[in-house]
Amino acid sequence: GDVVHRMLTATQYVAPLMANFNPSYSRDSTVRYWDNGTVFVVQWDKVYLQGKEDVGSFTFQAALHRTGRIVFAYKEIPVPVLRISATQHPVKAGLSDAFMILNPAPDVPESRRRTIYEYHRVELDAGKIASLSAVEFTPLPTCLQHGSCETCERSELAFNCTWCHVLQR
Repeated sequence: GDVVHRMLTATQYVAPLMANFNPSYSRDSTVRYWDNGTVFVVQWDKVYLQGKEDVGSFTFQAALHRTGRIVFAYKEIPVPVLRISATQHPVKAGLSDAFMILNPAPDVPESRRRTIYEYHRVELDAGKIASLSAVEFTPLPTCLQHGSCETCERSELAFNCTWCHVLQR
């Protein structure tokens, strides 16, 4: 979105491994991306932890497929993720989504109050992230895959769908 807010970036992420990495430490460190229209891949190659460069470099990637499938692949994880300090930067692995609503502030009519709703989070067990491993997320079926109310109602998906008064659908 066009709004950058500290809490919003803390609650909206696709993170194979979020930590205090310093890609400028080594000339060999890179963060690259590749997109062929079917899959978008981001790779962190030989990146080091800030202040802990002696533990070695990390190489891992996230692949976002057009189908909704997401794969986190870990090539080099030189230290157990549970031992990475979260003092300077959060250490996370997983997916999270949120949205922000601007509401009028009751005390100052011209201003708006930002409210962030985190509605879904999937956290990986950091103890299972290791070299030469991968995690695959497959999307669950949703009402959005149907083109009309009629096809949704006729589907065999077991949803408890209700009318949304906010979206009027």
